[in-house]
Amino acid sequence: MAISLNKNSSVSLSKEAGGSGLTRIALGVGWDMAPAKGFFAKLSGGNESIDLDASCLVFDGGGNIVDVVWFQKLTSDDGSIRHSGDNLTGEGDGDDETIMIDLTRLPSNVETLVLTVTSFRGQTFDKVANAFGRVIDLATNRELARYDISESGSYTGLILASLKRSGGEWIYKALGERAQGVHVQQLADQSRSLI
Repeated sequence: MAISLNKNSSVSLSKEAGGSGLTRIALGVGWDMAPAKGFFAKLSGGNESIDLDASCLVFDGGGNIVDVVWFQKLTSDDGSIRHSGDNLTGEGDGDDETIMIDLTRLPSNVETLVLTVTSFRGQTFDKVANAFGRVIDLATNRELARYDISESGSYTGLILASLKRSGGEWIYKALGERAQGVHVQQLADQSRSLI
């Protein structure tokens, strides 16, 4: 059973994988539209779709960005990180966007990965429901950790979680830090301050 995380809590993914030699993981993100309310919702016929984008900032030990994987760059320079592609609506069950990481291929200078979610059209997270981030061990297809985002609000970006190399282990930390920005580069400085 996966560990359910709260904001600022963390877990060793290596231990959660049961010592099976964690090699490949997926960071999945999912969301739904919050139900439209009020008079204008009835006039417009209900909900409009929301385009959230999952992205991954790749940092070295000095806090420098060495790569960014997002909907406009689906594969890292070294090929170790791959994005599933842009989901424009969030419709359907399960993960809406996924970032797959081959931990064995990450360069040795990579110390931290930061997962962000931004609203491409500038819609705020008060229009989002049932949002979550999770980590799956791709060797066993087992969910290792999950972070349900229950906070809504008038922000357009979320620094969701970090994945940090620590003494031969990978530590996943739920950050849940609100941000303003419609693409990942606008969250870079705030993300750096959290690692």
